[in-house]
Amino acid sequence: MFSSYERLQKRSGKKGVDRFQYLKELTEEFSTTESSEAKEQVLANLANFSYDPINYQWLRRLKVIDIFLHQLSEGTLPLRRFAAAGICNLCLDFENKSYILQNGGVQLLTECLKSEDESLVLSSITSLMFLVTPQSNSEITSDKVVKLITIKAEGNNPRITNLAKIFLSDYHYPVKEGNSTKTGI
Repeated sequence: MFSSYERLQKRSGKKGVDRFQYLKELTEEFSTTESSEAKEQVLANLANFSYDPINYQWLRRLKVIDIFLHQLSEGTLPLRRFAAAGICNLCLDFENKSYILQNGGVQLLTECLKSEDESLVLSSITSLMFLVTPQSNSEITSDKVVKLITIKAEGNNPRITNLAKIFLSDYHYPVKEGNSTKTGI
């Protein structure tokens, strides 16, 4: 749920939890814990906090986007899932989008398209769609990306197939429907 500073204060009371401090503690725990289970739980929490624009400034300050980007390539499958979900939640914001684009986000998300994991692939395709700008369009609609998404559009998972077809349709690539081919709008 989207929050305002006033709503946060009202819900937290006079001695309420300082959101920045809590997010800072989460990022510190992620960096210091040896437990893979704890890392997964913390990254899931950070991905959930990434949903609310009120947290964007704090997440940027704490370099949570860097954590997500790093986990896309270096993390275990559960960590990659949470990282992709976090990126997906953050990338509609202009500052976050610019940062993700400037720091290799398209390439990292493209690599995630090779996965068979539904959640990871759905978050990656959605993020790529959200990251399209006039400047990033050629990278996001490159032959490599379109080939990987076309493979997903022809797959057996209806959720992935439908989203992949939407991507292809939105970016003017032929989309196969039954025995005919339709050109995207």
